[in-house]
Amino acid sequence: MAYWDIQVYGTAAESCGDNLKNWSLPLRLQPHARRLLTACWLLAAVALLLLLLGVFRSDYASQRRAAALQRCSRAAVALAFTADRCQLLHSAPPQQRTVYVITPTYRRPEQLAELTRLAQTLMHVPALHWLVVEDAARTTPAVAELLARTGVRYDHLVAPMPEECNILPGSKPRGVPQRNRGLQWIRANASRGVLYFADDDNSYDIRLFEEVRSTERVAMWPVGLIGSYGISTPVVVDGRLAGFYDGWISERKFPVDMAGFAVSVEFLLQRPNAFMPYETGFEEDGFLKSLAPFEPNEIELKANNCSKVLVWHTQTKKNEPSAPLDIKKYNNTNLVLLKKQIV
Repeated sequence: MAYWDIQVYGTAAESCGDNLKNWSLPLRLQPHARRLLTACWLLAAVALLLLLLGVFRSDYASQRRAAALQRCSRAAVALAFTADRCQLLHSAPPQQRTVYVITPTYRRPEQLAELTRLAQTLMHVPALHWLVVEDAARTTPAVAELLARTGVRYDHLVAPMPEECNILPGSKPRGVPQRNRGLQWIRANASRGVLYFADDDNSYDIRLFEEVRSTERVAMWPVGLIGSYGISTPVVVDGRLAGFYDGWISERKFPVDMAGFAVSVEFLLQRPNAFMPYETGFEEDGFLKSLAPFEPNEIELKANNCSKVLVWHTQTKKNEPSAPLDIKKYNNTNLVLLKKQIV
């Protein structure tokens, strides 16, 4: 069956005979052709609609992916001090001085608990470098694992007590070789900043570290829970140093606590012979005197003219070593892993 029915008007049709009388112009579609054309238009419309839906879905998916990435980015920032975030947090910008915290430590039942508490504070301090120095021949794996997961910039060092000190009667100058090792590291690796001796058995207000950071030469502030006096601090009158308040003054020129002062790295580097002596009870005094020329009237008084306590000697109760684990009974249990963490 032909699709087209053509009619010709005028003399042309007459001259062509009767067979042309049924032809017509212009061209017209037969019903079945119109149906076919309509179907083609519908198919084209459906295809266009599907194309638009595909573009919309692709754009929507892209937006969802972008939103998901944005949420992940926000979540990553919000995660409290993951390793990457802490590296950024503790990296000092050019205008901000690094605080170098020297912490001597030794293996004992309370060690990991106290280092964990201190770490939780230091994780909130920007531009900080933690020097953890063990009284050991080699680093302790449990301490190394703790330091790695904090995200704080750190160096894990060792400095065992010299044998000649171990055989001496009486109390040992604990922490001295570790602090001197920290000073050695600073001299080799730092050119600016502030050093602070932070023992692992103290409690620290986060505001203290901004007081430390602003130290120009040697700064001091009160330390709480010291001896029978309850506090060790410079005595301040009208904004000036008038003396020292401490349970044990003795003949010390600087009767202060280890947690009560900080020293500028630049100031330290100008005094290559500054060190901490192996003299029990005179460690702080000996170190500060080794910074000569330096006199008490040059002390920078921090913590609102020494009127605020931002660090305390909260010494943990001494615990006896835990009982040995019965390996035959508990060999295949979680206790094996737990005992590696508990002395």
